[in-house]
Amino acid sequence: MTSMKDRMLAGEPYRAEDPEIAADLDRAALRVEAFNRSSAADPQARLAALRALLGTVGEDAWVRPPFHCDYGWNIHLGPRGFVNFNAVFLDVARINIGADVQIGPNVQLLTATHPIEPGPRREKWEAAQPITIGENVWLGGGVIVLPGVTIGDDTVVGAGAVVTRDLPANVVAVGNPARVVRNLA
Repeated sequence: MTSMKDRMLAGEPYRAEDPEIAADLDRAALRVEAFNRSSAADPQARLAALRALLGTVGEDAWVRPPFHCDYGWNIHLGPRGFVNFNAVFLDVARINIGADVQIGPNVQLLTATHPIEPGPRREKWEAAQPITIGENVWLGGGVIVLPGVTIGDDTVVGAGAVVTRDLPANVVAVGNPARVVRNLA
């Protein structure tokens, strides 16, 4: 029989109240607290707390606290990436962030999904789809990226945009829902 955690990792419906999943959430909450309490006066300790939280932290990558996530181990931040204050990464599914990505304040990367039908939603079923951010992407302040979205290399997403579908490489996208307004190549 497949565990709820295996179902979650496979992108299938699962229930977050499962004891194994709940234990992972609790473990991550403690690591988030440690990172958010870390002192700017001790950058090595702050980096160690970040590495203990995230799945991968590339060379010279940085996250400014406060930072919030579900599990942490499902987040992979590429080299020289930067995540500004108040980021929320709901990493029920994998979040891949490429090299040299700049993420503005209050950005949300949301992999979690919930059923539209009232019955399964009442029964607390959930699912998730991964998010992939290419290299050298800039997400302006307050951007929201929804489940299953891929953003291509060298793309800029304007402040406050809601990215509901994939964006190609080398474009500027703005609005809700985000739409391409300029090609950069």
